[in-house]
Amino acid sequence: MIIDPRAHLRLARPCRDLAAAERFYVDGLGLRVLYRATGDGPGEHDILMLGWPDAAWHLELVAGHDLAAPPSPTAEDLLVLYLAGPVDDSLMSRLTEAGGTRVSQGPYWNRWGVTVADPDGYRLVLSTRSWSNTAG
Repeated sequence: MIIDPRAHLRLARPCRDLAAAERFYVDGLGLRVLYRATGDGPGEHDILMLGWPDAAWHLELVAGHDLAAPPSPTAEDLLVLYLAGPVDDSLMSRLTEAGGTRVSQGPYWNRWGVTVADPDGYRLVLSTRSWSNTAG
């Protein structure tokens, strides 16, 4: 079987505080809540799915008492959005007001964008570049 390159992509991450993450990604970044659920039974988790309705990807945040692993982001755990233009100052204000922290991501990403850590410490890079499959 060959996988269709238009297949939907889900990025799943553990989360300490879904309300804080929702403020960051919805109020700050502008994503929408696509789905939410509360885990009521053994082995179930609280889930928050965020994205844009027509996008081919979404971010799933999972929280609760029985997580297999708590959030443990590293400096290399990046969610990169290619904006193909400058990062708007009002967007940066919204992200920091919604609980984000601007961080340095090293010379390459500092040159080509802005990096903000979400409330769990995972890094969102807003790249001024456009994406192509030959991007480096």
